[in-house]
Amino acid sequence: MGKILVIDDDPVVRSVIGRVLSREGYELLFASDGEKGLRTFKVEQPDLVICDIIMPEREGIETIRAMMASRPDASIIAISGGGRLANADFLSMAAAFGAKEVLSKPFAATELTEAVRRVLHPQSF
Repeated sequence: MGKILVIDDDPVVRSVIGRVLSREGYELLFASDGEKGLRTFKVEQPDLVICDIIMPEREGIETIRAMMASRPDASIIAISGGGRLANADFLSMAAAFGAKEVLSKPFAATELTEAVRRVLHPQSF
């Protein structure tokens, strides 16, 4: 189905996303910050990256920019928690830097799976 890298500093978020997407048949990789995520991205060449915006070490916008610079065809979904206005600003920036979809936390499992399908299987929509 596809290899997905999940980059989020919250282990609960990583676990929930992992459970939801593994049920859909995706192969999952995980990183707890942008620095580790970028290394995994370069080595593993995932089909999709789900990247949190606010993280230690290397924040999400910087991580997305680095991924797009190294692989302009990368498929990225940006996710962010926090206040609604802050989310909108961060997520719109992520989209401007190349994220194909954006999701505000908390999001429903169906929102996540639909976003993943839209990015990985756009011909189905």
